[in-house]
Amino acid sequence: MSREPRRASVRALAKINLTLRVLGCRPDGYHELRTVLQTISLADRLEIVFTPASRSHVHIETDLPGPPEENLAVRAARAVMDRGRIRGGVEIRLEKRIPAGGGLGGGSSDAAAVLLALPVLAGRRLELSTLLELAEGLGSDVPFFLLGGTALGVGRGAEVHPLPEAPALRGLLVMPGVAVSTAEAYRALGRGLTAPGSSCDTKSVEALTWRLGPGFSAERWAESAVNDFEDYAFNAHPTLRNIARKLRRSGAVPVMMSGSGSSVFGIFERVENLERARRALRGLRSESFYLVSRGRYRRMWWQRLKGHLRDEQWPPRSRYAR
Repeated sequence: MSREPRRASVRALAKINLTLRVLGCRPDGYHELRTVLQTISLADRLEIVFTPASRSHVHIETDLPGPPEENLAVRAARAVMDRGRIRGGVEIRLEKRIPAGGGLGGGSSDAAAVLLALPVLAGRRLELSTLLELAEGLGSDVPFFLLGGTALGVGRGAEVHPLPEAPALRGLLVMPGVAVSTAEAYRALGRGLTAPGSSCDTKSVEALTWRLGPGFSAERWAESAVNDFEDYAFNAHPTLRNIARKLRRSGAVPVMMSGSGSSVFGIFERVENLERARRALRGLRSESFYLVSRGRYRRMWWQRLKGHLRDEQWPPRSRYAR
């Protein structure tokens, strides 16, 4: 193997929840979820460099607080190297644009980006089933980011199934920097153990999954737009309720919080209404975005890894693999 470094500059996309229901607590301590996940255009940027060597190390350059070894991207790199029996140096430069604690899956997406890119640079072929196993060990949202687009998340959210794609609707994401306690949000729901056969009230999720695809619109989405964490988060942090109110007054349909918060988004048919909302919310960080389909997600990855790929397959396959 050549000792020359191989590098790729990749984007780790954020996600929003099109709907999110919590059934109850599972025997393993996690909660049983029914959610529809969707990749959006807001993204972190990662520069990943792999250099073959007799000794292995992983180094990350980032402004994030905390020990580097606890960063999900670092943990993902080590998981790939262990499973693929890869020796060499991995350098990661992470530029964060997805805020932590926003319910947008930024850390999980960073980890998935490493799971997808590092085997390609290192010349190893890891099957999707293997990558999904590694992803689930890193966090509940990580498996979804190996697939992208629109997907149904069940169990604790780590089991994902592809759904018909939503169109490239455009929205405004408002990130107020409020810290919503996920643990407190779950406690506020007061859900006990999920009884066998229990379905809570997941008809909104079922309705949304059947409405996706041709003819899907923001109005039809709004009919099923439910996030079980909103009541707690909006009561605990009135700023979030005020953001949602201003988005609705500006013409957004639907308006939702993503995950357990604290990011709030609205979907707009008219660009002028989106800009009106941005002006009404000036002083808060906001980003316009569009929904990213699974096909577009894969094309983005093939383009970013161009020159290192054998062909356009999923997951990406290294041209260096024997």
